[in-house]
Amino acid sequence: MTNRAAASASDFTHAGEKHQPEHLSDLLVRLARTTDRKVTIRDVAIALQDRSFGAFLLVFTLPNLVPLPPGATFILGLPLIFISWQMFASAQGRVYFPRRVGDYGLEPQTFELIVARLVPWLRRAEKLVVPRFWFLESRFAERLIGILALILAVVVFLPIPLGNWPPAFALAIIGFTHSQRDGIGVIVGCVLGLASIALAAFVVCTAGALLALIF
Repeated sequence: MTNRAAASASDFTHAGEKHQPEHLSDLLVRLARTTDRKVTIRDVAIALQDRSFGAFLLVFTLPNLVPLPPGATFILGLPLIFISWQMFASAQGRVYFPRRVGDYGLEPQTFELIVARLVPWLRRAEKLVVPRFWFLESRFAERLIGILALILAVVVFLPIPLGNWPPAFALAIIGFTHSQRDGIGVIVGCVLGLASIALAAFVVCTAGALLALIF
């Protein structure tokens, strides 16, 4: 009887483990084993499925977190708008790229080199960001996060002094935690995102008031 109970508990544990999402680092390592052809953007999106929203948000947000010359966000912010719009509007439940973009790929050796450099950093972060309290199982809930991500992406795109980095940082948190199924992390990113929108609005209103006083 005890053995049967232990076996049932073991089966339940293994069933639960099967529902655990694959770590982003492990997925990249698996893709890097492809040696017979290029690894395309479409391959990565298909492998990630609905987690592709978060992963590509993270990828396109990172350049916006480093010091850039004025006007750079006009270029780097466009992919963020595209991905966040897909998160809201996509009927496929994953990022869809036009054929020309989706077919873009890297040679296996190049992709493997990038993954080798990226994976150690990802695995450190994955110790803190773990699957928990996942509340975005429904497409409707994910669309709500997509609306917020779209607003943040637009704020990143606009030339707002000191107003681009905070929403980009919030998007990076939302993107990474979304790809790892960390609901608490997504909530933290959303709170930071709302705060960054308020900060951007304050900057715009203050600048508008100063201009009105001058002119």
